[in-house]
Amino acid sequence: MSAQHGRTTAISAVARGGSMLAGQAGHQAPPRTAGNAIRFGPRTRRLIRALARVVNPLVLRIAGRRHMPILGIVHHRGRNTGRAYATPLGVRPAAGGFVIPLTFSDASHWYQNIRAAGGCVITYQGTDHTVARPTIVGRATAGPAYPRYERLALRLIGINEFVSLTSTPQTRAASAA
Repeated sequence: MSAQHGRTTAISAVARGGSMLAGQAGHQAPPRTAGNAIRFGPRTRRLIRALARVVNPLVLRIAGRRHMPILGIVHHRGRNTGRAYATPLGVRPAAGGFVIPLTFSDASHWYQNIRAAGGCVITYQGTDHTVARPTIVGRATAGPAYPRYERLALRLIGINEFVSLTSTPQTRAASAA
């Protein structure tokens, strides 16, 4: 038993960033930013999905409109079914694209669909924007896209991860015309 305890201690020391054998140095996972503080159990997630099925159709009526700068609509396709989805989200324009908070981590279905497809279409203030290259960024990178009171609210509820989407040249040419 004490030998097994010794092995566990050695493994946990490596997991914490302790010393590694010379041959293992190249097999280290890249560092990842801290995840969001919001973590729910399976029952809560089911409840949220059920509520979203009721609330999202109502929110879709006002989201993405010209006079609604808080909400945008993310149009994406299911990665397995190919079904078209429209998800209302808090979208903010950023330098060269858009930023969206990952409220429920990268396990969100809309994020997984966008990542699998490599992009999506965002309706923001009445205009469709084609975006690509979804990248998870931290609060420091996404912060300038938000007013001060929203940055404070996002920090208080523990949102640390955001999806940065880059506008494609088609969108820039269409909006310039």
